[in-house]
Amino acid sequence: MALDPIFLTQIYELALNTAKEAGALIKAKRNNGNLTNQYKGAHELVTDADIAADQLIINRIRAVFPQHRFLTEETYNDTSESHDLSTPIWIIDPIDGTVNYAHGHQMVAVSIAFACENEVQIGLVYNPFMDETFSAIRGQGAHLNGCKIKASQETNLRKALVATGFPYDKSGVAPIIQRVAKILMHCQDLRRLGSAALDICWVACGRLDVYFESLSPWDFAAARLVAHEAGAQCGHFGHKPTDIPACIYPNDLLIASPALFEKTRELLREASGY
Repeated sequence: MALDPIFLTQIYELALNTAKEAGALIKAKRNNGNLTNQYKGAHELVTDADIAADQLIINRIRAVFPQHRFLTEETYNDTSESHDLSTPIWIIDPIDGTVNYAHGHQMVAVSIAFACENEVQIGLVYNPFMDETFSAIRGQGAHLNGCKIKASQETNLRKALVATGFPYDKSGVAPIIQRVAKILMHCQDLRRLGSAALDICWVACGRLDVYFESLSPWDFAAARLVAHEAGAQCGHFGHKPTDIPACIYPNDLLIASPALFEKTRELLREASGY
């Protein structure tokens, strides 16, 4: 059943305004030079700006939609909640690229996705340091600062620019290195930008041709819709369980120019032993 366009517009405007407000907050906190850092699980960096932005986003949304559910990196992070997209749920990463953020880099984003009726319906990824807003409403295309964007039409993997990332916990890095080595031998070059949401949005606008990684739903839910609406092919190079919606299944994610998807998938499967 099609969602009410007035409702979707309200959701989109709320997501946009909230992302901009959160972006201003995290930019101001870094510019003020008074960040405090701590670690989750001994490995994963989190700053006080992550916590503040997370709470700001939740408060703004809850003030308008008190019955909606949340899946966020910092507060409501039980990923089993994300399996049910039948009723409204917001999937949020207040700062995607926290390590970049803490080290003064610009590849940082606020990521807000809204899902219901078993699909992500709206995706909003905002980089406050570059003032770039990537957005998508399902079925209405993808945009960067209001201008329509399209994924790369590259057909030759040897000419493709590919991005990936690495986890905080280094115990599982060995198979990732095998994948990187395999892809590096078949592409033009690799990039590791440090923000999965922006990596995927850069595939959406043609700055990159391919992206692969295993993530958490809040890292990519919004950006994946942007890429899908921009014409990129979105899927997985490993096995996906049937009980988890593809739009938020986090393992072995692959997003690529349509002509490069199957070739890249084949190489990643070979490197993974699938």
